Amino acid sequence: MASEKLSKEETLAMRRRLIGQSCRLFYSDDPVKIVRARGQYLYDENGKRYLDCISNVHHVGHCHPSITEAAAAQMDLLNTNTRFLHDNVVLYAERLAATLPEKLSVFYFVNSGSEANDLALRLAQQYTQHEDVVVLDYAYHGHLMSLIDISPYKFRKLAGQKEWVHVAPLPDTYRGMFRESHPNPGQAYADTVKDLIEEVHRKGRKISAFFAESLPSVGGQLLLPQGYSAKVAEYVRSAGGVFVADEVQTGFGRVGSHFWAFQLQGDGFCPDIVTMGKPMGNGHPLACVATTAEIAGAFTANGVEYFNTFGGNPVSCAIGLAVLDVIEKEDLRGNAMKVGAYLKDLLTKLKTRHQIIGDVRGVGLFVGLELVKDREQKTPATETAAQVVKRLKEEDRICVSTDGPWENVLKFKPPMCFSMEDAELVVQCIDRILTDMEANDL
Repeated sequence: MASEKLSKEETLAMRRRLIGQSCRLFYSDDPVKIVRARGQYLYDENGKRYLDCISNVHHVGHCHPSITEAAAAQMDLLNTNTRFLHDNVVLYAERLAATLPEKLSVFYFVNSGSEANDLALRLAQQYTQHEDVVVLDYAYHGHLMSLIDISPYKFRKLAGQKEWVHVAPLPDTYRGMFRESHPNPGQAYADTVKDLIEEVHRKGRKISAFFAESLPSVGGQLLLPQGYSAKVAEYVRSAGGVFVADEVQTGFGRVGSHFWAFQLQGDGFCPDIVTMGKPMGNGHPLACVATTAEIAGAFTANGVEYFNTFGGNPVSCAIGLAVLDVIEKEDLRGNAMKVGAYLKDLLTKLKTRHQIIGDVRGVGLFVGLELVKDREQKTPATETAAQVVKRLKEEDRICVSTDGPWENVLKFKPPMCFSMEDAELVVQCIDRILTDMEANDL
């Protein structure tokens, strides 16, 4: 730890000089300098406390003592290259396997969600011997070049769409082509993927994978309509491809009722590959790919060794095991269900008071509040959303951010120890801010 302490102004000046400017800060006009954290709370250099509704990475709470103790104990004992035989990696894989369907039985440990998704893409293309990938509109799967290529959220701002990438409509039942009033939006949206696959085949190309977040996050905190994933998997597998479920944002019990968000689609659905990351190490870089023995076998058969220096090292796996222990011991899935339902209920009641609230959606502690200028046209209220975020930070010391194609969705993905009182506070403050903005015609 640095012995000298920098003022906020000095830190910001050094960051602007030394760190690439494309690496943006929250609240870039007036960043918060955070020096310590605990649970769902952040503390700045002056000791002011902020309620954290953003950090889904710090899954069981910032600086959880059980996690830091496990990390320090293992680091004091051994942390070495993953080619040495060690218990932690196999014990951790066994624990993860117990949370997944039986066929997802082989694990590859890496260091980030981007690494996991890149490896999932390799596995799919090696297994199928096909190249093309179907993704959802507005998707984001990581910052590596291979993942920018399959992330419409990014590639549309850069080099554009590659010929091997095919974009299916986002299954948004609020503002998409098939809405809540449709008798079977899951089937209808799945059929758009079927049509897209047929179009790919007419071009003489073949699908390796359908790649999707189990709950689209950058797309606007969306829930996939029931039946969607199972039908898409059926169509993709018939075309010789595999279904990849990106659980980097949503896994490890965030939805409450299930350990993985893909399980919301029913017992009859199982992906061929699952990727996981962000919350896995509670802030420590840890990620993973889970797949079937058949797909893993095809990857091994290519004759090229897969080696990851740090993926699955003893310290990372000790931390991963400790995270699983805390989720169970503190019943954080139960807390996500209880507090998440309460938060949604409070926000839904708020909708009756404020016309600008177009939709409240989510499950567990994955919740979105969509702001619109008018409910009929659903015109995104982007500027209002930004103002609400700014005022929550400045007036109430609550950290919230926006998402969605138009940045008009307030997103809530807090640490899983978020409380009923926290939910009440956030909603009371949003209510006050919206009331004030309406009164002053802002």
